[in-house]
Amino acid sequence: MKSGKINRRKFILTGLLATPFALAGDAKFVEPTWLKIRRVRIGDGKIDCRFVQFSDLHHKGDRAYLQTVVDKINSLTPELVCFTGDLIENGKFLPETLEILSGIKSPMFGVPGNHDYWSHAPFAQIRKCFTATGGDWLMNEQLKIAGGKINLIGAACNNPLFIPPPASGTKNILLMHYPAWAKKLGDRKYDLILAGHSHGGQVRIPFYGAPIVPFSVDEYDLGLFQSPAGPLYVNPGIGYIFNYNFRFNCRPEITLFEI
Repeated sequence: MKSGKINRRKFILTGLLATPFALAGDAKFVEPTWLKIRRVRIGDGKIDCRFVQFSDLHHKGDRAYLQTVVDKINSLTPELVCFTGDLIENGKFLPETLEILSGIKSPMFGVPGNHDYWSHAPFAQIRKCFTATGGDWLMNEQLKIAGGKINLIGAACNNPLFIPPPASGTKNILLMHYPAWAKKLGDRKYDLILAGHSHGGQVRIPFYGAPIVPFSVDEYDLGLFQSPAGPLYVNPGIGYIFNYNFRFNCRPEITLFEI
């Protein structure tokens, strides 16, 4: 009996000592590429469009991982695909990024993020890749898609005042990078706003959330919010910022919307 008590104590102590290492291993080696597909329904009426959002690739040469992202997007067979900024941090990775993204089989629409500007990415090359899929790279522009049922608006990540206003008689979906810009759109109302940039904080403490988020995020760190300009969904992204290759309680995500 005494020996059994000692063994139980050793077991509990070993477990307590091992927990931090297990969590660190998860954050470093499991979650960063453990893709999650989340489904979100917007509105209660008839579904006009079924599409995917992904964001914040920050591609740094992990070709196999990016190919997995593309394969999962294609497996969902969306009507269109929306990207909300930060393809790369270093221009040398842009050719490979565009080569792999060209395999997306649905029209792909996107907007730039701050790292796309900081890396001096040639937007003409990016637009060529996106238009080849039947989509476009939207720089404060808007397009009627899905047979005119959707007015897709893209923000260029340089000034919220330049974002085109919503159109009447159609559903308006706004793509932008910075979530906090939802507070800077005046009295405009959109049916759905998609953003990225936050990475969900990459580390989220249970029952607390993200201890740190980037600038221009505010309270809009992850998931669906009701913003002054309409429903806002903030995607946690695919990649990671700089060399911070870890995620905890915040898996990379591809989001499937029905609106």
